[in-house]
Amino acid sequence: MLDDIEIRSLGVIDQARLPLGPGFTAITGETGAGKTMVVTALGLLLGGRATSDAVRADADKAVVEGHAVIDPSGPIAELVAEAGGDAEPFTEDDATRAEVVLARQVAKSGRSRAWLGGRAVPASVLASAGEHLVAVHGQSEQLRLTREEAQRTALDRFGGVEVADALERVAALYDELRERKQELDALCASAGEREAEREGLRKLADAVDAVAPQPGEDKELLGRIERLSNREQLRSDVGGAHELLSGEHPAGSLRDRAREVRTAVDRALRSDSSLESVAEAANDLEYTIDDLAAQLGGYLADLDTDGVGELDSLNDRLAALEDLKRRYDGELDEIAERAADAGRRLLELTGADTRIPQLAETVEALAADLDEAATRLSNLRAAAAQELAEGATGELAALAMPNARLHVDVTPGERIRRTGRDQVQFLLTPHPGAKPSPLAVGASGGELSRVMLALEVVLAAASPVPTLVFDEVDAGVGGAAALEIGARLQRLATTSQVIVVTHLAQVAAFADHHVRIEKATDGQVTTSSIRELDAPGRVEEMTRLLSGLTESETGRAHAEELLRRGAREVG
Repeated sequence: MLDDIEIRSLGVIDQARLPLGPGFTAITGETGAGKTMVVTALGLLLGGRATSDAVRADADKAVVEGHAVIDPSGPIAELVAEAGGDAEPFTEDDATRAEVVLARQVAKSGRSRAWLGGRAVPASVLASAGEHLVAVHGQSEQLRLTREEAQRTALDRFGGVEVADALERVAALYDELRERKQELDALCASAGEREAEREGLRKLADAVDAVAPQPGEDKELLGRIERLSNREQLRSDVGGAHELLSGEHPAGSLRDRAREVRTAVDRALRSDSSLESVAEAANDLEYTIDDLAAQLGGYLADLDTDGVGELDSLNDRLAALEDLKRRYDGELDEIAERAADAGRRLLELTGADTRIPQLAETVEALAADLDEAATRLSNLRAAAAQELAEGATGELAALAMPNARLHVDVTPGERIRRTGRDQVQFLLTPHPGAKPSPLAVGASGGELSRVMLALEVVLAAASPVPTLVFDEVDAGVGGAAALEIGARLQRLATTSQVIVVTHLAQVAAFADHHVRIEKATDGQVTTSSIRELDAPGRVEEMTRLLSGLTESETGRAHAEELLRRGAREVG
């Protein structure tokens, strides 16, 4: 349960502490005093959406801090431990309970921070803790309850784990079926595109296989064709060079000249040993000329026999390679690589076609499984609907609607959605002889408040949380009906902590604790504070709620009578 809440700079509240405790706490106050800010503070503390509008005008940030008493081995304690926070023993002698601090800060910039057990956490972690700690119900929930989606959600919540598991299976099958159908539709729609791609890939592979290009072959062919095409010029140039080196020449060949140089240097060496290196160079020159002459001679011999009748075939081969490069817009190595990839892609495309019948079978099987799961969910909902209707009808009898009946209709449809195939509708028969009507049509504001409370009592028993907060669920109710609501809330408080924001004395009379939100103004700034009422203070506040005048003797007598009645009910 919540032990207390500290509020700073939130709306009209400058700084205040909201004391809470076990049982039923009533929160009252004048219009505009800040009762709504208490619910806003609770929402922030439980991970709700934070906006800078909530920050008091003269402050930089708003802070809400709450102290909760929890089970040290429960889910909230696990969340605290996962966050690295602390949950302290509630008292030195009580190991069955622990205390944990929840905090939320909202800056004027809109930035929000959250803490659990003294550790900074995402707001979503506070929300997870809040799901196990507090359920907040207000007039917005009453309006929401008139919509089909909210009614289905309430029924599923009442159905418990079994319905939740069945709903999860339907959702999982629905998602998988939709995904497989989308895949199948895409494959069927692109069958023509795949066939066109296959044809193009086959042509590429066939063209490359027919030509069988080798890496760099076109460049080698160009070099060889260039040589063969210029054979006569090569013969003339290389032959002339060979003749200069070693052939008949009027002035003598270079080989003869080099020999003469070597002979002359050798004679000089006999007279001067310092010419030894010069003699070696002269000797090397002769050998170099001989070697070069031999190479040129070999080249000329090959030139006479190499490539005879080959030039035409080389040009034909080069033309085939150039045609392949033109048709497939790339270099030979790239085209060869694309052809290799084409084989792998052809296998993929063939696999896509074989997957179509496999997917069709999968879709058919999933559709059957989904139909079966949706049918089971419908049956579970129908059984839960009967129990929910009976339980809520019994609660309505305790809320001054003894002849009213709540009906929960579950109508299966043909089309299955992610939430199943059912349309869920809450109908109210306000008195015998009346036809059941949808809540949005057949229930007045006061009746809707009581239906909401009746449902919450039944739902709380099905999925209990330790703290229930009701924000003016008694709107539109008065007189005897308000007394019945107060009495029912008090009975509910025997098993849960109940916090009620109300404007009715008939409801507040049944509270174990009564808190008043008070406002004060200096003409420019309005500030609200929170005061826990003692017995005289309760009489004064109840008098104000009844008559609008705190000093009305008639109102005071009525207030005291209501408090005595509330005390008798408690006793």
